[in-house]
Amino acid sequence: MLAVVSPPRLPLLTTTTTPPLLLSPRRLLCLCSPRPSRRRRRGGGFGCPLRAVAAAGGRAGIVIDVDEVDEVGDRDLPVDVSFTRRLRPVLTLGDGLAALRQAGEEVKASPPAGAGSGVIRFEVLVPPSTKALKWLCTQFKRSSLFPQFYLSRKPTTGPSIQLEISGAGSAICFHGSSRVDNGFDLISRYLSFDLHLIRAYGSVGVKYENGLHSVEERAGSFYFFIPQVELSEFDGYSMLSSTIVWDDSVSHTFEDSVCLFESCFNQIWSIYDSSATTCYERMVTSYIEELCLSQSRNTQLVYLDAEFLAVIDGKVGMDKEICPTSDQSFVRFSPQLLFSSNMDLCLQSNKTDSFIKSCSNINLAWASFIVEEFVRLGSRSSPLALSASGHPLTTCISCYDERSLGFHALGYGRGSRKPAIVITSSGTAVSNLLPSVVEASQDFVPLILLTADRPPELHDAGANQAINQVNHFGSFVRHFFSLPPPDDQIYARMVLTAVDSVAYYATQTPQGPVHMNCAFREPLDYRYQDWSVDCLKGLEKWFINRKPYTTYLGMKMVSALVMEVLEIVKKAKQGLLLVGAIHTDDDIWAVALLARHLSWPVAADVLSGLRMRKVLNSSLKLDKSILFIDHIDQMLLSESVKSWISPDVIVQIGSRITSKRVGTYLESCSPTSYILIDAHPCRHDPSHVVTHRIQATIAEFAASLWQCNFQRKTSRWSDILKVLNSAVSQEIMFQVHSECSLTEPYVAHVIGDALDGDAAIFVGNSMVIRDLDMFGKGWIDHSKNVNDAMMHHFPGFLGAPVAGNRGASGIDGLLSTAIGFSIGSNKHVFCVIGDISFLHDTNGLSLLNQRSQRKPMTIIVINNHGGAIFSLLPIAKTASPQILEKFFYTLHDISISKLCAAHRVKHFVVQTKTELHDALVKSHVGHVDCVVEVENSIVDNANFHRIQLSAPRTSGISESSFFHEGFILKLCMDDNIVGFGEVAPIEIHEEDLLDVEEQLRFLFHRMKDAELDVVPLLRGSFSNWIWTCLGIPPSSLFPSVKCGLEMAILNLLASRRTCRLYDIFTGSNVVECNQSSSASIEICALLDSSGTPMEVALAVLKLVAEGFTTVKLKVGRRESPAEDAAIIQKIREIVGYKINIRADANRKWTYKQAIDFGLMVKGFCLQYIEEPVDSVNDIVKFCENSGLPVALDETIDNLRGDLIPKLHQFSHPGIVALVIKPSVVGGFENAAYIAKWAHMHDKMAVISSAYESSVGLAGYIQFAHYVDKQNAIISRIKSKGSCGTVAHGLGTYQWLREDVSEQKLKIHAPPLGDGIRASAEDAHGYLQHLSINNKKIERTYSEENLRSYFIQVDWDKFSYHVKLQEAGDCTNEKVVLFLHGFLGTSEDWVPMMKALSPSARVIAVDLPGHGESKIIQHGVENPNQASVTVQVVADLLLKLICDITDGEVFVVGYSMGARIALHMALNKNHKISGAVIISGSPGLRDEASKRRRSAIDKSRAHFLSSCGLDSFLETWYSAKMWASLREHPKFDSLVRTRREHNNIKALSKVLADSSIGRQKSLWEDLKHLKSPLLIVAGEKDLKFKEISQEICREIRKYRDCESNGLCEMIIVPDSGHAVHIENPLPLVRAVRKFLLHIYQT
Repeated sequence: MLAVVSPPRLPLLTTTTTPPLLLSPRRLLCLCSPRPSRRRRRGGGFGCPLRAVAAAGGRAGIVIDVDEVDEVGDRDLPVDVSFTRRLRPVLTLGDGLAALRQAGEEVKASPPAGAGSGVIRFEVLVPPSTKALKWLCTQFKRSSLFPQFYLSRKPTTGPSIQLEISGAGSAICFHGSSRVDNGFDLISRYLSFDLHLIRAYGSVGVKYENGLHSVEERAGSFYFFIPQVELSEFDGYSMLSSTIVWDDSVSHTFEDSVCLFESCFNQIWSIYDSSATTCYERMVTSYIEELCLSQSRNTQLVYLDAEFLAVIDGKVGMDKEICPTSDQSFVRFSPQLLFSSNMDLCLQSNKTDSFIKSCSNINLAWASFIVEEFVRLGSRSSPLALSASGHPLTTCISCYDERSLGFHALGYGRGSRKPAIVITSSGTAVSNLLPSVVEASQDFVPLILLTADRPPELHDAGANQAINQVNHFGSFVRHFFSLPPPDDQIYARMVLTAVDSVAYYATQTPQGPVHMNCAFREPLDYRYQDWSVDCLKGLEKWFINRKPYTTYLGMKMVSALVMEVLEIVKKAKQGLLLVGAIHTDDDIWAVALLARHLSWPVAADVLSGLRMRKVLNSSLKLDKSILFIDHIDQMLLSESVKSWISPDVIVQIGSRITSKRVGTYLESCSPTSYILIDAHPCRHDPSHVVTHRIQATIAEFAASLWQCNFQRKTSRWSDILKVLNSAVSQEIMFQVHSECSLTEPYVAHVIGDALDGDAAIFVGNSMVIRDLDMFGKGWIDHSKNVNDAMMHHFPGFLGAPVAGNRGASGIDGLLSTAIGFSIGSNKHVFCVIGDISFLHDTNGLSLLNQRSQRKPMTIIVINNHGGAIFSLLPIAKTASPQILEKFFYTLHDISISKLCAAHRVKHFVVQTKTELHDALVKSHVGHVDCVVEVENSIVDNANFHRIQLSAPRTSGISESSFFHEGFILKLCMDDNIVGFGEVAPIEIHEEDLLDVEEQLRFLFHRMKDAELDVVPLLRGSFSNWIWTCLGIPPSSLFPSVKCGLEMAILNLLASRRTCRLYDIFTGSNVVECNQSSSASIEICALLDSSGTPMEVALAVLKLVAEGFTTVKLKVGRRESPAEDAAIIQKIREIVGYKINIRADANRKWTYKQAIDFGLMVKGFCLQYIEEPVDSVNDIVKFCENSGLPVALDETIDNLRGDLIPKLHQFSHPGIVALVIKPSVVGGFENAAYIAKWAHMHDKMAVISSAYESSVGLAGYIQFAHYVDKQNAIISRIKSKGSCGTVAHGLGTYQWLREDVSEQKLKIHAPPLGDGIRASAEDAHGYLQHLSINNKKIERTYSEENLRSYFIQVDWDKFSYHVKLQEAGDCTNEKVVLFLHGFLGTSEDWVPMMKALSPSARVIAVDLPGHGESKIIQHGVENPNQASVTVQVVADLLLKLICDITDGEVFVVGYSMGARIALHMALNKNHKISGAVIISGSPGLRDEASKRRRSAIDKSRAHFLSSCGLDSFLETWYSAKMWASLREHPKFDSLVRTRREHNNIKALSKVLADSSIGRQKSLWEDLKHLKSPLLIVAGEKDLKFKEISQEICREIRKYRDCESNGLCEMIIVPDSGHAVHIENPLPLVRAVRKFLLHIYQT
């Protein structure tokens, strides 16, 4: 309950969030129901029979008394089968229980065949309101399912992972008081790494006697159990799970476990109450009210999992200090016995009767009735204040400003969706609540107003502080009730029914404020005045229970969705899901599930909680599951986009859309059907377009559609929306990051990054909410905050809740509302408001100091010293500056820091991006309230917001073919449409010709099957296409390869759309700044400048005569800078100053040499000196000390990763130009980013070639034209002059003696003498009519067909019929053999084989049990006798090698294949020239580990054979090892290929036989290594990185003097365990170089 009271003029706020608590005796022996005497025995396995019996108080599974176990034997080994089934997320807890029950029925119908023991876990995600403690206390009070437990684990540092857990029942339990060395071993049998979240809970140091008849503290004792049903609570969602455990060795069969499971869920269903909504205080006290409690330090609940047990490895005893513990916990073993730790579970005795009867006067009695009844409903002027402050279940907050207090209560209601209670004195104190009442009414926020009043005889009599308070708030309240003055002649139950009615009106639909006026006569304090208790008649039952006097029951009609609406949704071709304001986490959850179910594009409002989403899995596949159109507001700036976005059906969930542009669009888009869903019946349809109005909750509507199956289909319309949104998103990211200064859009863009854990945003009105809506980041990467072991269990994303006062959209009371919202939502709130809003509610700062039951807040104040929004309105263009500043901007110079100091609130002022990030970090780490003031100005804000965006074009493409030599790429389509690109690395590139050819061959194979229906253009989308469609990290492509690939595809698009390349660059909606300007660019000449000064001057004179107006000279190649200066002096003497001179030093000079040169040429008007110094750290210093303009070239080339932040260090005005080589910086996409950054910082962007042929030059000419046009647009928007005509560095065409075509690229001097120019139109024509001169083509590469064949290798009692695939020259002496991992095939290596085929003869095999290879038995009665261990397979492959070649073989193996390759390299070195070990291990060192691992793999093999490949793959790829692979865009297609294995029996045998536990350890053999090894591990694969490093240490330790070149290691970036899948290109290069190194040496 949240309430506000004021002893004369002192408002007070109360909440009821502190639970009543009872401290029990330290030690207490309690009796439970008797345990059954019958034992079920079965010998073997353990040294003494074990039993499966029913535990005290209810049904249970296996019970193991560890004291009775003489020998563990093999019973510490894993069970036969263990796996997890993850069910699809559900809308309600009831749906989750039903899903678990159904899963149990399915496994009963199809049990794991032949499994004598096993653990099966079912998991389902349920809505975030499903809380662990609430679920346990409300659903299991009368349950006989024991034990029941609860624990809370709050991490003190790092990200919040799992918060709270509760559960009931025992699938298996272990207890004992001795033989503790056996305890962990026995428990580990049932805890598997394949079941990541399964745990055993229990306690250490507690002895359980006689079947839980008695319990006492005893050192060395322990009790652990795996619960039958469990609820794990996380940030943003909860997980419901159930576990089935069986073990024939203890006489508990699978049938027994299923029977137990059914009994468990039958009982849960029988007691399940979906309407259980009791508050925390009553639910806990109700749950434990009949228990005998025992609290002891030694009963703290601890838990065990497979990872913990693996670390301790049974080497320590049962010591609770080593076990993972809980912060708070309790465990209930029977209806009468409960142990707790660090939890106050005190029961408040019900003394309401005596308390009220002891009141000193009737005023206090009535006030006590009011407060008590509101407390019972889950929700105080002097008598009210005294009663509220004295109630044990209220926490009181006071404030001297009723207006702030009203908004504070509003915020609480907004955050909790429960009414807060505001209590004030009479008079204008009541009137001050009007603004908050209006907001609550308009936005349906529950709120209760208790206003004190004078008695009737003092009204209209001139009495002090007496005004007419009847219906004071008019139509803005849902209900008004006026209580008469307290009188003992009126039955008190009238007060209770009035309170119940008020609460009902506030919380029923439509929710809103309710006003209860309470008149009081003297006395208004504790003075005694006799009163009769006869008015309490009829309250006997009310006094003895804790329920409200009146219970309102609603008869809810639940029906299916109207058939008409359902049919409309089903038939929609271009459906759009529009999400308005959403107020609860459960509603956000429901909309997310509905969006995934519908698979419609989603446009989410900023207040929906889905506009900004925290990504918990960084896979870009998220865009495929739900298409969020985050930037529809900016997209609608384009008229052509408006015509594209034409939905035929719009479903709007929730009302109030923030964006005015979206609202205007809705008025004009005219869909055939517009369906609005909201819980209230009010007409929220300002555009008057709604055709169907459904009054229902979001969960109800989602549940109706959840029952229907919708065909998941893709449409070109959705694809266009995706491309548009991606382009705008990239443009926004560029804009906000390229601006060096701290802007308001930047704050809106990055605020989501600070939303750790359960954080939420409260956003103010005016400009800040519009900025957050327009510039907020849609996907916020929080994957780094997720524990690796948990990642697979998280949903793809969670919504980031955002709230705001949009009912009346005022700027008053925002700070107070935000503080109340923080309490109500119980979240860490970031409040983002403007300075005027902040100043309007500075009294709210007083509420910050009352931190009762509230998490710390971060208040971000955007201080532009006035009302910035008016600078964006039409009035700013027509009114005079004086009028704007005085009447609209409301400029001020108030010190926010001093206001904060006056209220003792921590304050930071930030003026830069770095300071903002630092302040946000400090506010998070400090766990205190703080105000972060962002300094800005109105002018800067207006300038940034006026930057316009344009929409790109898209096109289709299908088949491709590829001609290669000289690295000319030719992409073709069926209708003879072609696109050319060029890849021409030179010495300035990091890659050489072999590197490039290798990548191109690899890309060719990947592109053959890529989907190219819609290819995004620039703005980061091309890199996204490379990643999502080709499965290749864009950073792994060589810059020249990426450039050539972009060029070819973009040229193909231009041909397909019959437009020019620079039209493709520009897009269809570009704003031309000068429509009549010529579509041509100027070219700068390039001169080597070797020779005497006179010779160079004459050469320049000749270039001027040809028409050049700009010449670049190469300098820094002579002995001293003075000689270069003499050349420039001579040019000025001979040619004069009619030509621009650029000097390019290529980083040849030291800082001193460069300064000397600068001093000598300072008067010769250089346009710029390019790269004058050899150190990047001296560039700015040179600018400042020389006064010469500087251009950057190689400095830009060396930038990698996120370019924009790295460019900011070069924003110095002395740096006037950036020379951009697309083939060096990584293509047109990166080049366009760099050029735009240059333009925004008033620098020239000079496009330069790297001696490409006319094919490349033609592409660069059109790109340079695009860059010039963008410069003109930006200059016009910024109202600044452009840098003038830029001469681009494409003069290398003069250096070409021959070309790839007989056609000539037209470059000429126009008649008007504007320099040597190249026409974009001519360049386009050149590429469109390009005919390659075949005389210049040495080789043509198209699709290379692999040679596929079979070879039979005979062994002792079987034959290995092996499939091989081969590429390359079969006569090549360099032979490479590829060995795949478990579940793989030779197909895994095909792209790498084609890339390496020019360098070697490459062969890949299907290992035994995989793909098309077969094991043929020779008269063996039992096929399982044919062992396929690593050693056997290595011997088989050695025989195979002898059949393939007489020479040596270079072996490349991955995972299981790597272990085989390492075995061959160490033991078959006469045939192995070298080996590449990818994510491989030499084995396990100790016998205990090998024994357990062998059993684990045997269990997995049994699971595979008994449950099938699909179930196995789900469990196999859920392991932590595959976390990185699961994020890869090709993961789904890889799993599909794994499903193609058809011999499951053989596959499971290989898994068991080739287990690393059965393999001979090779660690000792490493000292005898003779064949060179290349050890490879993925950067994200921490385990195998460590193993790889240990292998190298071992080899170098024994072969130190000889190990040079014998062992090398590389760590491949951006990859995990499956390196060859996740980031193959660096691996290809490393393998080739290592191979060539071996054969060269």
